[in-house]
Amino acid sequence: MAINPTPKQFQALKASLFVLALLPFARLVYMTLTQQFVEPLEAITRGTGDWVLYLLCITLAITPLRRLTGWNWVVKLRRMTGLFAFFYAFMHFLAFLWFDHFFDLAEMWKDVVKRPFITVGFTAFVLLVPLAVTSTNGMIRRLGGKRWQLLHKLIYVIAPLGILHFWWMKAGKHNFTQPIIFGLIVALLLGVRVYWSRRTRTQAARA
Repeated sequence: MAINPTPKQFQALKASLFVLALLPFARLVYMTLTQQFVEPLEAITRGTGDWVLYLLCITLAITPLRRLTGWNWVVKLRRMTGLFAFFYAFMHFLAFLWFDHFFDLAEMWKDVVKRPFITVGFTAFVLLVPLAVTSTNGMIRRLGGKRWQLLHKLIYVIAPLGILHFWWMKAGKHNFTQPIIFGLIVALLLGVRVYWSRRTRTQAARA
């Protein structure tokens, strides 16, 4: 049975989600300023990167959740989770540009070209930019629904690239547990979409 919150309940839920999504960033700032991290630069880079993947997974999970539960209203939360994924991706990139290269764009670009795991991560970040820019209702109207939907299918490329970036980063420490977990989650979330798409085409062909 579908659950439909009242407008007031939905706004409260949306506000709660906003605060919860900001808490990891607030924690990173607080612990950095109070010098509680042994390696603050590593903690910031790792923390922001992890939350990009968490939020990408949450964003990808919204459509399956809607289809399985009938909670159509959850789709209205997808824009926020996607934008927060971009926010943490931008913070992750900023940490790389600032702490690793001190805003030297030429040196940063050499690193992007030279190191495959950075190449993949940078590509995923660049692909996130047009999704964030076109997230407004105005941009949806300008692009048209079909073109907007086609553009936002880039998330199906971005999420695997993010996993690959994480995998290669962990490869140096031979620690693959987290990348495997993220990979399985993303594979499941993309797999159900492929299954539903094929089933829809099969039913249409039989009709």
